[in-house]
Order: sequence, then C-alpha cells, then structure tokens
Amino acid sequence: MAWKYCGDQIKRWRATAGVTREQLSRAASYDVESVRSMEAGRRKPTLKLLQAADDLCDAKGMLLAATAFLQPEKFPSFSQDFMKYEPEATVLSSYENQLIPGLLQTEATVRSLLNAHWPPLDDDTVEERVAARLARQAILSNQTKSFSFLIDEFALLRQVGTAAEHKEQLNHLLDAGKPRHIDIQVVPARCLHPGVNGAFVLLETADHERLVYEEGQSMGLLSADPEKVNLLWQRYAMILRQALSPEESATFINKLAEEL
Repeated sequence: MAWKYCGDQIKRWRATAGVTREQLSRAASYDVESVRSMEAGRRKPTLKLLQAADDLCDAKGMLLAATAFLQPEKFPSFSQDFMKYEPEATVLSSYENQLIPGLLQTEATVRSLLNAHWPPLDDDTVEERVAARLARQAILSNQTKSFSFLIDEFALLRQVGTAAEHKEQLNHLLDAGKPRHIDIQVVPARCLHPGVNGAFVLLETADHERLVYEEGQSMGLLSADPEKVNLLWQRYAMILRQALSPEESATFINKLAEEL
C-alpha cells in the first residue's frame, strides 16, 4: 500500500505541475514503462524517481518525505506477529520438512532462498531481510532458553545454492547443535508421521503461554488456541519418536557433508 500511495502522489503532483511521464522518465533516467509501474505501485518508487519528481514538480521535499515510508520490511507482513513472540520464547520447538529452519541458516542459504523468491525482491529488500534473518539467530546464544529442531531428511538433501554453500550449511548445523541447550535431530525420510502435512513452530513464553506458528506460501498463522496448540504439541511428540538422536543426527549430517 505504501508503494501504491507514493506512486499515486507522484502521478498527482506531476499532473498538477503539468509534467508528462516522458519528462519525468528522462529526468530520472528511467524508461517510461518503469515510471508507469512505479506510479501504479507495481514497483517500489525509487529515491532517484522521488528526487526527480520533487524537483520537476517543485514539491519542496514533500515527495522526498515518502522515502522513510518505503523502507523494506524486515520480514514478510504475514510473519510479523510470530517475529514479536520468537525472542520472548523460553522454549522453541521447530519441525521443518522442506528447508533448513531460518534460525539455523547460513548467510549463503538465506541469500539463495531470497533470490529465488517470486515475484523477485528488489536489492534493498533482499539486503534488509538477509540482515534481519541473521540477526534473529542471536537468540540461540541465550543458554537459558531451550531449542529443539526436528529437520526432515528431505530438507537436508535439498541443495540450496552451490555444492560448497550446501556443505557449509551442513557443517553449520553440526556447530549449531553442539551447545547443550540446542538439539538438532534428523527425521529419516523412510518415516511416515503427522509432520508430512507441513512445518510448524511451537513456542512457550516465560509466563507459560503456549503458541503455535504455521506458515504457507503466502500466509502465516500464530495461534494460542489451546485445542490447536495441544494438538500440534502431540504431533511434535509423535515426530520426535521417529527422529534420530542428536548424536546419531550429527553423524548423519556429517556423512552428508563429507559426500559433497
């Protein structure tokens, strides 16, 4: 909505000042279709376009003021609630069947995943989200919190980035699982369990509030509904029964890394 509102303001100021889209395109060094897309909110209006429009329309800084409202979001809008609760959790239990959990991803993995996003993200958004995801991982250093990660074998086999980057990611998992308050366990692909329906994260706060977070292609849902939370805690326990022990998991991951 910020893109659309800003683009609409550029178009309105331009019309009032009698400036054509072609004139603005030349002043900003963009083609006409790019300016049209930014005015329609399909693309984020750039600082260069705002500067050119502000000068041509004599907006006296009013268009440039929109810059502060166009900063990329650190996380997708649908995950904002979860991101508020994650740092507060004293217990975090995650099951992932497609990808390495975000808290355990290397920078190369994060970049590869964001670069594969569709529709494509602009460079500023990629950089903002890379930094934000890596900053999240600081909570892993808190030894008074408990972290448990169940990772499906399929997620470990999926190569994200180059072979060297994938090996780096696997070795990073081995290092991340060494502290006593962090358990990383592999769920063998041969197992059939309730987790095949999708990934989820269980949280428990210092006040013993329990929540569950589920995420899909374009949605995320954080729920405190007792019935749903209890159901997913039960499912997690059932998946855990199928998982390799932390020691067996480390051996398994190490073998995968050595084969690359």
